[in-house]
Amino acid sequence: VQLQASGGGLVQAGGSLRLSCAASGFRFGDYDIGWFRQAPGKEREGVACISRRGDKTYYADSVKGRFPISRDNAKNTVDLQMNSLKPEDTAVYYCAADERSRLWVRHIADYWGQGTLVTVSS
Repeated sequence: VQLQASGGGLVQAGGSLRLSCAASGFRFGDYDIGWFRQAPGKEREGVACISRRGDKTYYADSVKGRFPISRDNAKNTVDLQMNSLKPEDTAVYYCAADERSRLWVRHIADYWGQGTLVTVSS
C-alpha cells in the first residue's frame, strides 16, 4: 500500500500550487481520501476530503473557496488545487485514505502517505 504525495514547494503569497496524491496497493474507489496538514508547533488539521465516488467534498473553513479537491478513480489520484496561498498555509501536507468514513470527522485513516512541504513566503 502506498500513498505518494507530490507537488509541494516554495511559492509567494497569492500564488498557486497543485498537490497530487497517487495511490496503489488497495481498492482506491472504496476509500474516502483526505488532505491534512501540520505546521511547525501545531497540531495536524484537516484541509479537505472527498468521498469515494467523488460526490461529496468537505473543507476546512480556512481553505474553503481556495483549495478545491478532486479525484480520478481511473488513475487512482486525488488532487488539491491550492490557490491564493497565504503564509499561514505553510505546512507539511499529507494525504490519507479510509474505507470506514472516519476520515473527516475523526481524522482516522487506514493509510497515511508521507508528507510534502508547502512553504508560502510573504
